[in-house]
Amino acid sequence: MELTADWGYLASLVLALLASGAIAGFLAGVFGIGGGAVLVPILYQFLSILGVDPSVCMHVSVATSLGIVVPTSIRSFLAHKARGAVDLKFLKDWAIPVPIGAIVATFVAAYVSGAELKGIFAGVAVLIGLRMLFNRDSWRFGNDIPANPTRAIFGFVIGFFSTLMGVGGGVMNNTFMTLFGRPIHQAVATSSGVGILISVPAVIGLIWAGWGEANLPPFSLGYINMLGVILVIPVTIFCAPFGVRVAHALSKRAMEISFGIFLLIVAARFAWSLWG
Repeated sequence: MELTADWGYLASLVLALLASGAIAGFLAGVFGIGGGAVLVPILYQFLSILGVDPSVCMHVSVATSLGIVVPTSIRSFLAHKARGAVDLKFLKDWAIPVPIGAIVATFVAAYVSGAELKGIFAGVAVLIGLRMLFNRDSWRFGNDIPANPTRAIFGFVIGFFSTLMGVGGGVMNNTFMTLFGRPIHQAVATSSGVGILISVPAVIGLIWAGWGEANLPPFSLGYINMLGVILVIPVTIFCAPFGVRVAHALSKRAMEISFGIFLLIVAARFAWSLWG
C-alpha cells in the first residue's frame, strides 16, 4: 500500500476526492441511477488535474468506484430484500456467472493500458447513452428472462463489462430485466444484489491487479484508493438528496434523456483524449 506523500499533495487529493463525491452524489440523485457511471469520469477528471499518472489514473478511478459500490450495494440489497422486492432465484442463478465475469475482467484490467480501459468505458457508455435517449417502455425481447445457458451468458457479460467500467451493473441489469418483461421496481431491487456479486470479487481482483504498481496515489491498496472509498461514500450520501430534489421536478423521460446525454458527453471527451 502506498502511504507516503507530502502534505500539500495529500491535502489536494483529499479536496479532489471530496469534490468528486459531492458532484457524483448530486448527479446520481438527479438521474436516479448512475453510481459508478457518474463517479468514474468525475474521479478521473479530478485525479488527472491532480497529476496522477495517466497509466494508472483510469484504473484507480474504476477500482475506487467499485470499492464504493461494495458497502452501498450491501446496504441497498438488505433494504430491498426486507421489502420482498428482490428476485432471489434470479440472483441464485447468477451467483456463479456474474462473479466469474468480474474476475475475468480484473485479469484483463491487469494487462490493458489506461487508454484501452478508457476506450472500453467510452464504448459501453455510448451504447447505454443511446439506449437512454431512444428508450421506449414498450420495447420487449420476451415475456420472461431466458433460461440457462443464455441467462448465465448474459450474467457473465454484465459482470465483465460492469467491472471494466467500475459500475455495479445497475443500468445493465435494469435494461436486461425490463427488456424481458420484469417490472422496473423488481429490476432495481435485484440490481442491488447484482452489485454485490460484481463488486466484491472485482475489488479483490483489482487489489491483486494493481499490487506493486508504480505511480499510484497515496493510500492505494492495489488500484483501490482507500482514502477515496472512505471520503467519497459519506459525501455522496450527503449530496444525493439535493440531486433528488431536482429530479422530482423532472419527468422520468427527461431524466433518461439527461443521463443519456451525460454518458455521450463523457464518451466523447474520453474519445477526444484518445484520438485528439
